[in-house]
Amino acid sequence: MDTDLPAGYEISTDPARLDRAAVHRWLSEDAYWALGRSRQKQDAAIAGSLNFGVYDSATGVQLGYARVVTDRATFAWLCDVYIARDVRGKGLGHALVTAVRDHLAGYGLRRVMLATADAHALYAKAGFAPLETPGKWMVLGSQ
Repeated sequence: MDTDLPAGYEISTDPARLDRAAVHRWLSEDAYWALGRSRQKQDAAIAGSLNFGVYDSATGVQLGYARVVTDRATFAWLCDVYIARDVRGKGLGHALVTAVRDHLAGYGLRRVMLATADAHALYAKAGFAPLETPGKWMVLGSQ
């Protein structure tokens, strides 16, 4: 899986490759939507999701992460998209979101959703758009 990836990087859905400690640190310490998330909660989220990692091809070090909650038939929720601060600006975020989109296309899903406070342009490049009828959507829990 190498959709739009710069040379020297790779994307994998193999959960055995995930650096769970790094993913937890990134999300719980540096991602506004997951600040303070416990390691136990993060590991449970990983276990129940389709996970994508971005890796340095030479070293195997994980540099990014995305998680998808899906039934693999009708719906998916893209979340926890994160690129390590020291490699941002290299196109890895766009490549990761594109790889997720392309992977999910094989399931024939009706809808893939996400929420973002600050990365609308990144997701728009991969084809995501604001809800046309937000008034029909509802949520249970914190916003």
